Amino acid sequence: MDLSTYLSKMKGGAKSPPGVGSKEVLWSWLGAVIGIAICGYLSSAFFEPRELSLIIGSFGASAVLIYGAIKSPLAQPRNVLGGHMVSALVGVTCYKLFGGGTLWVTSALGVSLAVAAMLVTKTVHPPGGATALIAVTGGPKVYALGFLYVFIPVGLGILIMLLVAVVVNNLSSDRKYPEYWL
Repeated sequence: MDLSTYLSKMKGGAKSPPGVGSKEVLWSWLGAVIGIAICGYLSSAFFEPRELSLIIGSFGASAVLIYGAIKSPLAQPRNVLGGHMVSALVGVTCYKLFGGGTLWVTSALGVSLAVAAMLVTKTVHPPGGATALIAVTGGPKVYALGFLYVFIPVGLGILIMLLVAVVVNNLSSDRKYPEYWL
């Protein structure tokens, strides 16, 4: 491929997606506020006093998908739960194997291997990359969790958010979630 052909691929060409109506915005907001609030409340009331957490940064990106882009294959329960848990497992494993080395190397391995694992397991969920990165860069509290990180905060937190997504996204007659489970 010559350089001009390569560069021409970068100009795009498709139209931007259409906007969404105010009802869609309201339902997406409602799901996100309830899902994150429940995880945050449970974290502060029950988990943090026990040196645990029930909320991590990558849940914010998952909220965008499971409450705001509910038809996306990346927002379906298999991808959300599987993507986070596979990525958490990969991230913790990379930290345990390579955590004493250079952080950027361990970070690159954690995220790239999580991407590969999600592709192989058909559980691609982009926030999973952040979940793996948090396992590698999260600091002493995250490191102390070890493989518990896969289950708390990751597994339990995302299960709560998915439960909220199933309930809230189906309250509207115009919305249906999930598109599929497995």
